[in-house]
Amino acid sequence: MCGIAVAIGLKGRPIERGAVERMAKSLFHRGPDDGGVYLDGSVGMGFRRLSILDLSDAGHQPMVSEDGQYVLVFNGEIFNYVELRSELRQLGYQFRSSGDSEVLLAAYRQWGRECLSKLNGMWAFVIYDRRHRRLFGSRDRFGVKPLYYSRNTEVIQFASEIKALRASGYREGELNWRTAARFLLEGRLDSQVETFYEGIQQISPGSGFEVTLDGAWHQWSFWALDALPPAVSDNPAETFADLFEDSVRIRMRSDVPVGVCLSGGLDSTAIICAAARQRGDRAGEETESLQAFCYMAKEFDESKYIADTLTQTGAQLRQLETSPAELWNDLRKLLWFQDEPMHTMTAVVGYQLMRLAASQGIRVVLNGQGADETIGGYSSYFQDYWVALIRQGRMREAWQAVTAYTTVHGGNSRVRFTDAASRCLSWEMYRIDAYRQWAQARRQARLRRNPWFSTDLTKHFINEEIPPTSGTLSNSLKQSVVSAPLPLYLRIEDRNSMANSVEARLPFLDYRLVSFVWGLSDNWKVRGPWNKYVLREGMRGRIPESVRGRVDKMGFPTASKKWFAHDLYEPLRDILGSRTVRERGIYNAGALLTDLDRHRRGEVDLANRLFHVAEFEILSDLVRQDPVSAS
Repeated sequence: MCGIAVAIGLKGRPIERGAVERMAKSLFHRGPDDGGVYLDGSVGMGFRRLSILDLSDAGHQPMVSEDGQYVLVFNGEIFNYVELRSELRQLGYQFRSSGDSEVLLAAYRQWGRECLSKLNGMWAFVIYDRRHRRLFGSRDRFGVKPLYYSRNTEVIQFASEIKALRASGYREGELNWRTAARFLLEGRLDSQVETFYEGIQQISPGSGFEVTLDGAWHQWSFWALDALPPAVSDNPAETFADLFEDSVRIRMRSDVPVGVCLSGGLDSTAIICAAARQRGDRAGEETESLQAFCYMAKEFDESKYIADTLTQTGAQLRQLETSPAELWNDLRKLLWFQDEPMHTMTAVVGYQLMRLAASQGIRVVLNGQGADETIGGYSSYFQDYWVALIRQGRMREAWQAVTAYTTVHGGNSRVRFTDAASRCLSWEMYRIDAYRQWAQARRQARLRRNPWFSTDLTKHFINEEIPPTSGTLSNSLKQSVVSAPLPLYLRIEDRNSMANSVEARLPFLDYRLVSFVWGLSDNWKVRGPWNKYVLREGMRGRIPESVRGRVDKMGFPTASKKWFAHDLYEPLRDILGSRTVRERGIYNAGALLTDLDRHRRGEVDLANRLFHVAEFEILSDLVRQDPVSAS
């Protein structure tokens, strides 16, 4: 895991070494082990290295091919590099290093842009072709690794983080008020390529691009969920288990220690049990216990499940001990690393967990991001499944599914069935132009009536059409992967880990695993009272039964509602009542403070919305500071 920075001068403009060095310096946390700068007239490439594979100097970047034609900067991991290296050796390639960077460079030399379909991993890279005076780059299928882009009349830039683009001196750090309005009014984050900074965008996941030195640009998609075929398997649970086991196996490839984040839930338990099996298969190679990193708020006790998992795996638990005050004290620093706002205080917990891992000498952590969005982990997916059955006319099956769910989870089956039927009607109504226009106007009016914000903010809001999901579980899952919440969670995960010079690897986002799950019928994702059904069945006998049979879901929850009413009330009030907020011009400061006190009295739960305003104010202050040293 590393940090990359690239600048291209248009119309022959030379790139200044100092600009590339500033970009790379701002990314030092992503790669404290080594760094380098490559200059060739109007092309500048900077790099910071976190050594994970091949710790020798042979992995130095920017990496130049043996013939001097190609120069690579690469952030991420190609997990199937061992297999690719063997294939390339048979084609006549020789390798000086034992890592994946040189394999990636050789793969491009051999197959050109078609190399992307051969890669299994997480990546963002740029390759400069000196002979043809063009650059080729890509971002992995799901966007696990970040790549930001900006362009003006003189310079095109790419970087692993927004701060590096701002540090160059070629791009001003002006706030993008369209994105800010989406966030403050609706809490939307990372759902588009736009960022919180004007003129800075993300390269789309699953895409490749080429840009010539005169600025000609071509971008294309090399992978998409819609193009995946139906899954073929006589035993889907066993096939899933085999693919998952191999996903963990190749993500255990590392020349530095590997740990696991453990929540007590299904996803992280599956990962740590598979990791323990992999270590057991390499008996004699491992000298220390597998380390697991955990956080449990007092209000959410998962100790029983974690204890069962530790008994099975023999892992050593490292539990994060923190407090609301300690989390709040880290907020400003974390926002500098993140560059953009976060969803909840849970993100700060993730940051401290990665810091704990780093303090124990761990440089690679396996985590469970992506399982919920691809296999069907959120409770809302149950209703999506029921809606799909109703729309297909399968009323009896829909009613049986609802009653099976209610038997375990409680509640009223008739109410749930009626709600699902109402959603079907809403979708059919939304297909009518007049109804759709009315719904959009109603949404816009509601936002304009928000008592916290003035028209100075709402005028920036673009009333983009956000139709309800089309009544299929697959479409809801696709929205979760492509738009929200997965892109946000991947950004949070990347910055939290890299802020502590730790690499996060996500076994559930192996494209082979996702492709297989995507091709399964809905009832392998949601069935009766069970979410992630294929995972539960695949893990039968592989993880503790107490975890496999859980129907509740926690993750790494925090008691934000209580914190902002008590422990963090005063620091939150200091921000919301500050002179800066009063003079910002976008707030009704009195309404903010009134609702903060209502929250304190327990009349309403506004914890996340209040947190959003506070972090936006902190971030707005950071925007005005030097992006290299604001931390």
